[in-house]
Amino acid sequence: MLAPEPFFEPRGTPFSEFHRIKALVDLGHQVDLVTYPIGSDVELPNLRIIRSARLPFVRRVGIGPSVVKLLLDGLLLITALRTARRGSYDVVHSHEEAGFFGPWIARRLGVPHLYDMHSSLPQQLSNFRYAFGRWCFPVFERLERKTLANSRAVITICQALQDQVIALGAGEKAVLIENVMGGHTDEAPTLDAAGVRARWGLGTDQPVILYTGTFEPYQGLELLTDAAARLKRTHPTTAVLVAGGEPAQVAAAAARAHELDAPIVFAGQQPAREIPAFIEAADILVSPRIAGTNTPLKIYSYLQSGKPIVATDLRTHTQVLDQTTALLVRPEADALAAGLATLLEDPALGRRIAAAAAELSRTRYSREAFLEKTLQAYALLALPS
Repeated sequence: MLAPEPFFEPRGTPFSEFHRIKALVDLGHQVDLVTYPIGSDVELPNLRIIRSARLPFVRRVGIGPSVVKLLLDGLLLITALRTARRGSYDVVHSHEEAGFFGPWIARRLGVPHLYDMHSSLPQQLSNFRYAFGRWCFPVFERLERKTLANSRAVITICQALQDQVIALGAGEKAVLIENVMGGHTDEAPTLDAAGVRARWGLGTDQPVILYTGTFEPYQGLELLTDAAARLKRTHPTTAVLVAGGEPAQVAAAAARAHELDAPIVFAGQQPAREIPAFIEAADILVSPRIAGTNTPLKIYSYLQSGKPIVATDLRTHTQVLDQTTALLVRPEADALAAGLATLLEDPALGRRIAAAAAELSRTRYSREAFLEKTLQAYALLALPS
């Protein structure tokens, strides 16, 4: 398995890779994971982590395309080739841009290739406003088409990506496997809901709205801050609790919240094992995304929680949520503030939404479904090319 990410870090694609590996080892496979030299080791049976060489002075890798990632991908390719020569493998399973060279390695080994498509890489250039996006976009489009053509099977993680793969003519080899395991790991938590409220100075009966996740621009943190400032005028005792963000991002976001007098408490990035306690401590869960089409990983954890969800009415959310399982609002500060106020004032509506969301999670987004779809994807590898 080729994973061009810091593994493990508590963010979207590494979480997805972790749960993909966990499903495979639970199904009896042995996985050699070739990944970046950055991240925390995890202990899973039948998993061996093989890290590529380090770049001097590089201690972290940001989300999205970058020159640093390009250099690390070159080192990962070298490590993957060395590993392939030493081992005996049945499948090459590539995540993200490793799909550009994974099929070539698979051909050298005489084995099938599976492409794990977490996003449309050309679209990433737009989402992250990459400096060379205009020049790179057609190159990434051609590489993506070639990767799909040279893969025996493709995993997509949301309906928008599945539709794109179908439109590109590879639908017969694609299996949609949503990230239903969310941000959970098997580590024991050290916090509970009461501990979260006490540590961050929240009253036991104080209304709390929770956001969890990264601080990338498409996540809509500025939108949430603007909405929180408006909400304070009508619901002055309500607090917005934010779990996530790098220290510099948190400092900048906290300064903006202070300037707008928005009642936001920043908890910083938290270990994955603690996120369920944050969710339990909250009254309302919010996802204010303003761009992109991938379903946020947090949505699957939110669905399971028994807490009502407010989310922007964009396809990034509506391919999973509807008005029965969340309160969907326009991606505007007034609309988001009004949606949050509606649930604060109507607990019965919140309970109905939360119950419908939990039922959707139970019936469609279960671990059993995740394992069954993983089997389906791997069954495609046995078909003739």
